[in-house]
Order: sequence, then C-alpha cells, then structure tokens
Amino acid sequence: MADLDRVTVWARALIRTHLDPVFGTGTWSFGFDHAKRRAGLCDYAKRRITVSRHLAARFDDDEIHQVLLHEVAHALAGVHAGHGASWRRVARELGYVGGRTHDGEIAHELASWIGVCPAGHEHARFRRPTRESSCARCARGFSRDHLITWRKR
Repeated sequence: MADLDRVTVWARALIRTHLDPVFGTGTWSFGFDHAKRRAGLCDYAKRRITVSRHLAARFDDDEIHQVLLHEVAHALAGVHAGHGASWRRVARELGYVGGRTHDGEIAHELASWIGVCPAGHEHARFRRPTRESSCARCARGFSRDHLITWRKR
C-alpha cells in the first residue's frame, strides 16, 4: 500500500524533472481522483496528472511509480500519441517497464451493485444496471440462459 503523501512527492518530483523544463515551471500539476476503473489520467487541457486514490491505497510503491511514469510519458508525448510508437519511446526513456499497470476493476469492493450469473460468476457495477445483461464468461453473446441477477450492496 502506497502512502499518499509519498506518492505526491514522487509525482511532483517527476513533473519538476521532466515536464517543467519542456512546458515551463508550474505548468503541470498533480492530484488524486476518485476513479475506480482506471489507474491514472493525463488531462492535457488542465495540464494535470491524477492517480486514483483507491488504487494508491491498494497497490505497492513500484506499481504506483509505474502509473506516474506512464502518465508523465503521455504528457511528454502529446495528446495525439496515444500508446503508439512515440509514446512507447518516451515511456521507455523515463524508465517505464511497459504493459498495463492494472487490469479490470481496481476498487471492486466499492461497487454499489453486485450481480451473479446462474453459474456463480460475480460481476460489479458502480452505477445501477439499466438493462438485462448476461455473463460474458458463460456465453459469447447475450444469452437469456446466463442472465445476471443484480442486487444493491
């Protein structure tokens, strides 16, 4: 579990080292957000890098550091780079080791809605499900035989 104060220090140091010389001192900032489905965000319009406080509370220091490097690489590579060759080059130069920093839900236990299919596979939603859905693990397409039953947590 990463300490949020320590994450803030790392983020500000990365911004000072890599972004301030390119964009000017104080142009980029850092903060935490309440995202539950993604690890980090590079907001080009606000010139702000954020990390999910839920992820930071669950993942170790190395994983959070990789998230920060990932987002700083986005800032340096530019809004149109995506995860293409130029972004990968910049990320490698920063020390990013590659790959996704997380897969799937990062705060599954915070989901308000829990669903179960007839086979027992559990699903989570942060918003109230508005239409029928079936289990993707049990059937490739929609299947009434594999409908998920939802309940509010």
